[in-house]
Amino acid sequence: MIGAASFKEAAFFYPTFAGMYTLKKSLGQHFLKDENVIKKIIAVLQEEKFTNLLEVGPGAGALTKHLMQLPGVDFKAVELDEEKVIYLTKKYPVLKEKIIHRSFLDMDKPFDQPFTVIGNFPYNISTQILFKLLEWKDDVPCIIGMFQKEVAERAASKEGSKVYGVLSVLVQAYYEVEYLFDVSDQCFDPPPKVQSGVIRLKRKTSPLDYKSERSFWVLVKTAFNQRRKTMRNAVKSLFDAEVLQDELFARRAETLSVEEFAALTHRMK
Repeated sequence: MIGAASFKEAAFFYPTFAGMYTLKKSLGQHFLKDENVIKKIIAVLQEEKFTNLLEVGPGAGALTKHLMQLPGVDFKAVELDEEKVIYLTKKYPVLKEKIIHRSFLDMDKPFDQPFTVIGNFPYNISTQILFKLLEWKDDVPCIIGMFQKEVAERAASKEGSKVYGVLSVLVQAYYEVEYLFDVSDQCFDPPPKVQSGVIRLKRKTSPLDYKSERSFWVLVKTAFNQRRKTMRNAVKSLFDAEVLQDELFARRAETLSVEEFAALTHRMK
């Protein structure tokens, strides 16, 4: 039964020995099928040290079949689509107690101890996924994910780049972000209309020096809300007039580094 899936979604049927499943575009489902790419992602993961691992959006199990075999690792996966949960537990019975059937955006923290996160993240909510992970940053030392290339580039971009923005600054405030490699649309079934990229986020060991996390987030979001204006005009409500005379405020938000944003918070009202 397809439920709320559209007629176009119903056209993608995949028979398997574990049953039949459909691909739902409404859930951003484009399943990775290229074994070389899968092996590259697993190899990157194995460079890290971890004992707890969460996979977001296992889908048909392209990564899952490797992840669940990692020795000495407590593995869990979160999947919203009931059809895929049924498919995976039939094909891999060992997953029966390992799959959390709900939206990642609504779930509670899956482990009491630090955990690594991996996934071919649904493109329609990938930015929201990153912001959710920032809420758990103290318990998530490493994230390895496949994103729409545009989102991956935004997360990894440095000041001065046209795609440098709120996501770049807030993610890089807490993580070192490394763009690892591109992934062609032909590596997926069905092929998405966009290119993809894999990035690795590793938690910074030194905390950022800001007035408060709230002031930092407010400053960054306010600055980029009017990114074509100078900082003096974009964030004037957050600073006293004399502070705004600093030449730094003649610049635009996209030219400021993460550290410069953090330093500015100490001068806010």
